[in-house]
This record gives sequence, structure tokens and C-alpha cells, in this order.
Amino acid sequence: MSASALSTLTAALLMVTGVSAAPQPVPVSARVETPAVYDDEAGGNADADDPAVWVDPGDPDRSLVISTLKEAGLDVYGLDGRRLQHITAPAAPGEDAAPGRFNNVDVVYGFSLDGKKTDLALVSDRGRDRVRAYAIDPAAVAAGTPPLKDVTAADIAPVFASTEAEVDDQRTAYGLAAFSDDDHAYAVVSRRSETRVRLLQLEDRDGRVGYKAEDTLDLPRSFTLPDGGKWTPCADPGDHAQVEGMVVDQEEQVLYAAQEDVGLWRIGLDDEEFERPKLIDRVREYGTPWTYDTETEECVLDTANDPGFGGEHLSADAEGATIYHADDGTGYLLASSQGDNTFAVYERQGRNAYLGSFAVTDGAATDGVQQSDGATVVNVPLGRTFPQGLLVTHDGEATPADGDREGTDFKFTGWESVATAFPKPLTIDTESFDPRDTD
Repeated sequence: MSASALSTLTAALLMVTGVSAAPQPVPVSARVETPAVYDDEAGGNADADDPAVWVDPGDPDRSLVISTLKEAGLDVYGLDGRRLQHITAPAAPGEDAAPGRFNNVDVVYGFSLDGKKTDLALVSDRGRDRVRAYAIDPAAVAAGTPPLKDVTAADIAPVFASTEAEVDDQRTAYGLAAFSDDDHAYAVVSRRSETRVRLLQLEDRDGRVGYKAEDTLDLPRSFTLPDGGKWTPCADPGDHAQVEGMVVDQEEQVLYAAQEDVGLWRIGLDDEEFERPKLIDRVREYGTPWTYDTETEECVLDTANDPGFGGEHLSADAEGATIYHADDGTGYLLASSQGDNTFAVYERQGRNAYLGSFAVTDGAATDGVQQSDGATVVNVPLGRTFPQGLLVTHDGEATPADGDREGTDFKFTGWESVATAFPKPLTIDTESFDPRDTD
């Protein structure tokens, strides 16, 4: 539909209803996609989920995209989408134990490891309830050899479970966001099937990476609605409204956490402690009554009795959150609205005002993005390939399909494609933020 036709439709809706029509998500197209992976025996049970970008300090064209494949471990890609390295998840430590399962990944720069500044990829191992660390070697990148090396300490304890038997119940490390503060590095980790998040500080343990807990926060399990009624988010029996997508605004020391069936939280971080959380946006389904269908093992929303307390910009699940940095604390907070295959854009500063939404649609080079779990954006130039920054998004429905096999992959979109798609273009700022500057 043309812009003029869309404006005419909007005006007509305003005349009939007396209210403004919600703006439609703007379409953008990805430039690069990674090879599809498949969650079956032939595909090594690979299920793409969450990406992170490592910026090469010497040659930004050699920057890496590191991504989780759940039970299949990690893949490392170049900016052209080619796979450069594959890392398997740890095997089960015993006959009745769960194997490793890599859920989320993030990058910290310049961690002091054995007296040397070392960039790390941190991974939440949902299967074993650990955070695992991989050193990123720029020399290996330049030489074309595998750049990631496991530097996880052998004595790391479960993040949440008190015993190894409890690990196998799989209420384990789930979402993850990493950040640095001066000379220290941290990871915020959420717990599967629970509302809990935990702040960990990384430690150098004789040249390997360990961690210790600094603080714990439990987000609400149930909510009081504006009409005084009580509402509990949709979940399987015994489960609670979990968090997965998270990002820390390193400059502002603020955590944004997407509680999947609730909405988007803003949580300050002060002296390695969580401040009081504030819900800055709700999913559309917030407050809607539901029942649990035991045959399908799914929640059934009673949309006919929706009280109308939900938000307007996110459809459950609320997922991958990421920050686009610009000058003087400006920029954007992006969140995946998984239920309608869009991404919501909020102001980074102030009260995080909503600015609009976009969808990654079919283009000349790639198919579109559906059911996106994880996303990450960088503002810095990545050489000739992405000179104005890069957005990487998980695609839960890679096409064309391989027969009955359902594939997943990652899409790489130039930030300028997102920024210029909006009627009032978003900022493109490639100079004001350096992810390696942790001061």
C-alpha cells in the first residue's frame, strides 16, 4: 500500500471511530542470512535462538556474530553469514542427567584474565544451569582459524540450583545479558519457568572464568488489575511468568527485562544491586483470563472477556531486547514482539516513550523474520559490509523449508535500513558509543 493510500485509510478510520488508527509496522529487509539449522537428529538438534556481535578491534570487517543453537551448542559467523566455527554443548555428565543446552549469549570486552585483557562470549547453559565463557582471539580471527576457546572454570556452581539433582528439574539459567563497569564484568541471568533474575560478577580463577552471585530479584508472579481484580499470567501448571530477553544499558546502568507474558521491565543497577523494577510496557494479552487445556498442554486465552488492560505495542511473547546507543544518552530500546512478528522501538532516554514498530519482511536477498527470540544491535561501523551499524535477529521460521523439516536461522540487517524506514527517520550515530569503553 502506498503512503498516500495509507494516510487516506487512517483518515477514514479517524472519521468513523473518532480515534486515531494505530500506525502499521514499517517494513525493512535483511541483507544477509545464515544457513538454516534443523532441530532433528540429522541436524544435530540445532535450534537457533539468540545472537551477539563481537566487534573486531583491528578490522571491523572481520567482526563476528556468535549465536546459540540450544542443544547443538554455538555457531560463529562472519558478516557474510558464513559459519566460521561450531562449538558443541557439553555432554550429559551422567546417564540420568541433562546435556548442555545453550540458550542466550552476550559479549563483554576487556575482562582481565590471567593478567591479559580478554574479550569473552558468555553463554547461559540451560541444560546444566551454568554460565560458560569463551575467549575471543583476534589473532585467530585474522588468521582464519577458530576464534573461540572455552575458558570456563572447572569449579563453577549452578547459577540457581542448590544440587545437581535440582539442575535436572530444568529450572535453570535461561536468559542472559552481560555488561562491564570499570574493571569488573557482570552477567544478569534469568531462571527458566520462574520470575527470578540473578546478578553475577565474573572472577578470574587461575586463568579461567568463574562467577559469584551479587544480587537476586524476583519479579511479580501475579498482578492487581486496574479494576481491583487479580491476574496471573498464562503458564504451564507449576510454572511462572519467566524472563528471557534482556539487555543492560551499560552507560546508564539499567537492565531491561522482557517477561514473556507480561511486558517490558526497566530495572536500575546501583552498586551491584537491583533497584525497584518498573513495568514500562505491557503485552496486549496482559490481564486476559485464560484456562489450561490438558490435551494440547497449552493456555487458552479468553479473548472475549479481555478487560482491555493490555498494552498496544507488544504481542506475547515479549522477547529479545537490545539497545542502540547514540549521543548523550539518546538512542533506542528495541524489543521483539514475537506474537505478531514485529519489533517495537522505544526511546532509550526518559520514560522510554514508544516510537513505532518495524517488521523484517521478505526481500531480494532473504526471507522475512517470524517468531523472533533474540536480537542484538550495534551502532559502530562494521567495515564495508555494514558501515552504518548492524541489527541481527533470530528467525524462527527460515524459508524455504526442507520438506517437513522446520528450519531456523539469523538475519543481518543494516541499521540504516531500519532507521530510514520510519516516517521520521531514526538516528544513525556511528561515533558516539564504543562498546569497548567500559569506563
